[in-house]
Amino acid sequence: MRLSLTFAAGQIQSAADVYNDAPNPLSERARPGMSDQNFPLEIDCRNVKTKLDAGEPLVLLDCRERNEYDFVRLDSARLVPMSELAERVGELDSIRDVEIVVYCHHGVRSRQVANWLRGQGFTQVQSLAGGIDRWALEIDATLPRY
Repeated sequence: MRLSLTFAAGQIQSAADVYNDAPNPLSERARPGMSDQNFPLEIDCRNVKTKLDAGEPLVLLDCRERNEYDFVRLDSARLVPMSELAERVGELDSIRDVEIVVYCHHGVRSRQVANWLRGQGFTQVQSLAGGIDRWALEIDATLPRY
C-alpha cells in the first residue's frame, strides 16, 4: 500500500508541476475593484477550523485538479478546478454572498482564484493560507500529503 501511495503522490505532484507551469486561465478575465477591501484575501487554517466547528455558513471550494481532489480533500469541499473556473463560474451564483474559502495544495492557485472571484463580484471569498498541505500539518495529521 505504501508503494502505491508513493506512486500516486508522485503522479499528483507531476500533474501539479505541469499545471503550475501552464498559463493562468483566469489572468485576463478579472475585473478588479469588485470586493470588500476590508476582507483579507487569506485566512489561516485555525480560523477556518474554528468557523467550521462553530457551524458558521462557509463553503469550501477546492480549486485543484480532479486527481488531486481524489487523493485528498477536506470534508464537504466542492471541486471546481482552476482550469475550469471561468467556464463554470455560473455554478457558484447561488453562493455569491456566502463566505467562501478556496484552497489548493499550497495556497498559490487558491490565492489567484480568490482574487479572480472577487473581481467577479464574490464579496466574501478568501484563500486558505498554505492550502491543504498546511491543513494536514496543523489541523488533521491523518490526511495524506503529497
